Amino acid sequence: MTTIIKGDFSRQTKKLSGKDPAEKPAPLYQLKISLAFTDPLIWRRVQVPGQMSIARLHDIFQFCMGWKDLHAHRFLIGKVFYAPSDDVDLWAKTGERNESEYRLTALEPDIKFCFTYLYDFGDGWEHQIDCEERIAAADGPGHPVLLAGEHACPPENVGGVPGYEEFLTIINAPQHTHHRRMAQWLGADHFDPAYLDIDGINAALKKMR
Repeated sequence: MTTIIKGDFSRQTKKLSGKDPAEKPAPLYQLKISLAFTDPLIWRRVQVPGQMSIARLHDIFQFCMGWKDLHAHRFLIGKVFYAPSDDVDLWAKTGERNESEYRLTALEPDIKFCFTYLYDFGDGWEHQIDCEERIAAADGPGHPVLLAGEHACPPENVGGVPGYEEFLTIINAPQHTHHRRMAQWLGADHFDPAYLDIDGINAALKKMR
């Protein structure tokens, strides 16, 4: 299964909260991404540089999970939502903050416990993010790394967890009444729910500095 990610991965942030040229190199964070309510659990374990913005963290999550960045998203970190926006009055109007203006180190007190990444508000994919470890910058690479994970990402627009469960029942059962229709929608006759190309994902992540 080939993962194609849409989006501008060369975006530059306008400013990063907490940035200080004189400060020590930012640490790395080891994060576990768990796709809520999936059984068996779909999860990924990544290491990410602490100096990156929350917007870039979204790009990494898309790559690691296998999403195609086709839908809206937001983060819930602490009690605050972070989302894409160029609106300077965003916080005053909605209570959300611009994800491009905040980096992980500035939000460390909140991410150290647990935070949430929401993707595709129609399908309602909720990812629980656990910060498992804080690592000194010198002890890790200068780019994101996918360390481990299990199970394939559900197809886009499959209908959330209930839709994915129905999809799996149909797609790998050629005798099923709706198999042909489902295969046409997917563009393939088979779907391997255990497939995860860690090496391929890491090759792409290595280019994201």
